[in-house]
Amino acid sequence: MGPMDDAKKEVVSQLGELIKDISGLPECRNVSKELYSDLVRRVKLLSPLFEELEDRDEELSDDVVLGLEALKIAFIRAIELLRSVNEGSKIFQALQMDKIAVKFRQLTEHIEEALTQIPCDKLNISEEVREQIELVHVQFKRAMGRMHSPDLQLEMDLAMAQKEKDPDLSILKRLSEKLHLRTINDLKRESIAIHDMVISSDGVQDHCFETMSLILRKLKDCVVMGNPNFDASEDEKALIKHRSPVIPDDFRCPISLELMKDPVIVSTGQTYERSCIQKWLDAGHKTCPKTQQTLLHTALTPNYVLKSLIALWCESNGVELPKKQNNCSNSRSGAGGSDCDRAAIDALLQKLANGNSEQQRAAAGELRLLAKRNADNRVCIAEAGAIPLLVELLSSTDSRTQEHAVTALLNLSIHEANKGSIVNAGAIPDIVDVLKNGSMEARENAAATLFSLSVLDENKVAIGAAGAIPALINLLCQGTPRGKKDAATAIFNLSIYQGNKVRALKAGIVAPLMGLLKDAGGGMMDEALAILAILASHQEGKAAIGQAEPMPVLVEVIRTGSPRNRENAAALLWSLCTGDVQCLRIAKELGAEEVLKELSENGTDRAKRKAASVLELLQQVEAVCVS
Repeated sequence: MGPMDDAKKEVVSQLGELIKDISGLPECRNVSKELYSDLVRRVKLLSPLFEELEDRDEELSDDVVLGLEALKIAFIRAIELLRSVNEGSKIFQALQMDKIAVKFRQLTEHIEEALTQIPCDKLNISEEVREQIELVHVQFKRAMGRMHSPDLQLEMDLAMAQKEKDPDLSILKRLSEKLHLRTINDLKRESIAIHDMVISSDGVQDHCFETMSLILRKLKDCVVMGNPNFDASEDEKALIKHRSPVIPDDFRCPISLELMKDPVIVSTGQTYERSCIQKWLDAGHKTCPKTQQTLLHTALTPNYVLKSLIALWCESNGVELPKKQNNCSNSRSGAGGSDCDRAAIDALLQKLANGNSEQQRAAAGELRLLAKRNADNRVCIAEAGAIPLLVELLSSTDSRTQEHAVTALLNLSIHEANKGSIVNAGAIPDIVDVLKNGSMEARENAAATLFSLSVLDENKVAIGAAGAIPALINLLCQGTPRGKKDAATAIFNLSIYQGNKVRALKAGIVAPLMGLLKDAGGGMMDEALAILAILASHQEGKAAIGQAEPMPVLVEVIRTGSPRNRENAAALLWSLCTGDVQCLRIAKELGAEEVLKELSENGTDRAKRKAASVLELLQQVEAVCVS
């Protein structure tokens, strides 16, 4: 027998390289670990066959080559499955375990069938290697006959985490351990993985995203609450410990020089920490400590604006939010453990309900600031009955009152339980009306409010049905830079629901998105790519984007864009090119192969996968053209 020809030699070499790629994949750290490890181990055992074939360099029969070609396709699919399992969302893996097990079974069948097509007795290989290959073949056959054993405890824990509003801590602890989501960094990576899935929408149902987000949120809440079972990593602790930002002078009490916890205003207009100025007054002083002016009266007025600014500064700088001091001899009634002044809030609600237009405007403004400050206030304001009154003010003819009302609702919606209360109060149509007709600030905050409410799946449907999407597209075109980002974020979240994709397409969203995509200096390329990618998962969206001639700009973004934009552009290019020969030809003419090869070597993990997938499509279409 003569030496192998170049084509056959290439197949053998490629199989050896594919096995090296599979062998070099990182250890799997999720619920698919057993399936993943078994497949990698069995494929690695086939390595000696291709090493020996390559070393002996003897002619192979056509039926052997057909088997090798089938095995090559199976190995390429194996790499794709193994990478998607290991790099994707751990929560998704757990929820889809049955379907993933089926994929591994189908792949095992594919490899076993390919091995059957390779008659080892016709190959000039050593007895030792022949025995090993036959043994591996038997292992693949056995694997086909074995059913994957479900983890019943995991299934029950996932069901309880979805069903129970506040699942038992032991359930969340088991999920945290089983899913390897133990630290803040683990959860951040999981959040990014879920976000990537939303953008690519690789056949995942909308309700599945909501379930994944719900479980992630509950695990994250445990971490944020500082439960000892869900502690931060040592690096995270060190980072928090060593952050010591300089306190602005305006936030320090003139008497104690400490960060103010409960700032109040005296009759001269100066602000002090309540406990400090109260002690000064209790000692018999009748003057302002800072200005030495005589006080006209000794009433202390809460400085809600400054209190809100201090809270925002604390949140931005990682400083623990101030707590009230309870050691003051004259602390006001009701200032116990809660940081919420219910009497003050009730007084503001009286003004909302019965005051004149100026009083309503001022009260809505104060509630807006209080709701922004902390979670206690958001709970307290809602429990006091503010939400229906604020919803009524969305229809106010005074633009400033309307701005305050919609922004107060935005801040209240941060608290999960308030989202339902806001929707139940009939707010969605009124918020959409503000989005259409309000001042620019009101429109921006209306868009942000709709985004916040759309976290709940049922609200996506209601917001889309209320006509929000055309108004959001208008804001995307006409708004300030901040307004455009608010609109884009809301559109992205709403478009997770299939019905809203159609609404967005009918409202003509593709043209403005393409405009933002082509405006490299506009700062909206990332948002435009993300929305286009999610729309391209819908057949109508794919067609509409294809008609907008996106290929030149996508190839340019892949060539020169940021890592994130290159990744999203490759994902969008893959969606458009799959099953579309014309798109593939255009991409090839624009030099896409060169930039995709570079991306497949130097991009993010997801960018590498998408670039490799498009390159494979380009090679297939080239093969068709040649034949």
